[in-house]
Amino acid sequence: RCIVARLQEVSISKYRDLIQENAGALLVLLPSDLTSISKEDKQHLQILERDLLAEETTISVYFALETEELSSIYEEIHRGNAGDQASTAIEALMSGATANGFQMVVAGSQAKSLADFQITNIQGHLSGYGIEEQLPTVAVVAHYDSFGIAPSLSTGADANGSGVIALLELARLFSKLYTNSRTHAKFNLVFLLSGGGKFNYQGTKRWIEDNLDSQDSNLLSDVAYVLCLDGIGKSDEMYLHVSKPPKEDSPGHHFLQNLQNVLKSFYPGVIFEMVHKKINLADDFLAWEHERFSIKRLPAFTISHFNSHKDPDRSTILDQRESVDVGKLSRNIEIVAEALARYVYNVSSHGNLQLFSGGLGVQQDLVEAWLGQLTSQPRATQLLPKDHSLHSNLEEAMSRYLKDVKRTTFKADKRDPEFQFYDGATYTMSAYNVKPAIFDLFLAVAILGYLAVVYLAVQNFHFLYSAMQKLSSPKKLKVQ
Repeated sequence: RCIVARLQEVSISKYRDLIQENAGALLVLLPSDLTSISKEDKQHLQILERDLLAEETTISVYFALETEELSSIYEEIHRGNAGDQASTAIEALMSGATANGFQMVVAGSQAKSLADFQITNIQGHLSGYGIEEQLPTVAVVAHYDSFGIAPSLSTGADANGSGVIALLELARLFSKLYTNSRTHAKFNLVFLLSGGGKFNYQGTKRWIEDNLDSQDSNLLSDVAYVLCLDGIGKSDEMYLHVSKPPKEDSPGHHFLQNLQNVLKSFYPGVIFEMVHKKINLADDFLAWEHERFSIKRLPAFTISHFNSHKDPDRSTILDQRESVDVGKLSRNIEIVAEALARYVYNVSSHGNLQLFSGGLGVQQDLVEAWLGQLTSQPRATQLLPKDHSLHSNLEEAMSRYLKDVKRTTFKADKRDPEFQFYDGATYTMSAYNVKPAIFDLFLAVAILGYLAVVYLAVQNFHFLYSAMQKLSSPKKLKVQ
């Protein structure tokens, strides 16, 4: 039995009841426009996402945006169930006989585990002025994958499409400065788009392992700090998340001061706060991407408009294109760019100096174009194999601005945490119109009644025909 229900009718308690009643599957009908649902429905969906993801299940759960056809099927099913509320047995019997039922059939093979699924990282850098190996490095990091209860509906516009866009725009802006000998800073800038971010930042973990202690790479040999970007596409709030507050006069402390000065001078309407959260190694999942670096004692922090890593907006199918404010995203990129530039060019004392404006400013039309492209397809980790077009597009974009851009792939570490990827995120479900068993009973009775009438009619006709034959037979008279 497949249960068809609208979003508002589904809760974790009802879901458990369905399992107890041996339901075969659950089809949840979502509003056709996820961006225009009410605040109550949004909260309900996010709670359902959280609870279902934490629940062990033995039945398939499907999600579909409600269409006219699905609405019609839903209404037909409800009319068929109207007999349960009938006042008399006759009404219940008639309701059951006239209702339409549906047999739900899913096309395609059963989902298979992806034993050797590979995750992709894309990196590039800008070399500072001087001997590259002797210069300090600032790394800018953002994960590009998304997450939600239904992978094929997960586009991650804000978390973390906005972080990807910010990284690409920072690469474009600083590449212009680094190609001019007069504005070539004495810092190496490294840019990393990491994969598997929603699965405990797997790409970042592997990238650190490959570069920190490697003799073939010096990218992390002298790191001033690592700047991670995660959800900066809306809101007038900005938070700097740290695992350990930066020490006085450290590079991280200078960046914090620069960030505060930029906000105070040019963006006083943006509320800023530093949030300190210690790393809890007992948890299965890390809270923020910078914690991967902090574990290795590399100074790192995350900029986000989320004040908590538990915010449900970070992992929901509601994170669609319309949830991002392009104007605020562009503004936030400018803020980060100004703070970063003040540090690498050592111009912190110039309070009213604004480096990125006019022709060197953030291009809002480019930001909007990237937002449209990133949200045009789902970016759930398991839907992004190593040969996916998204990787090629990101690699090509980075190659326009950065040196030594390369794509690296690796097998996902299924031990941290323990998880398994599966293929198949979109299925075709067919609904076949069928009549209930009570209809067959009514039909059988009707056929039997019809046959009985025919039989009686035939028998009566034969009797009448015989009688008429007797009446019409001539009699012979004997005459003497």
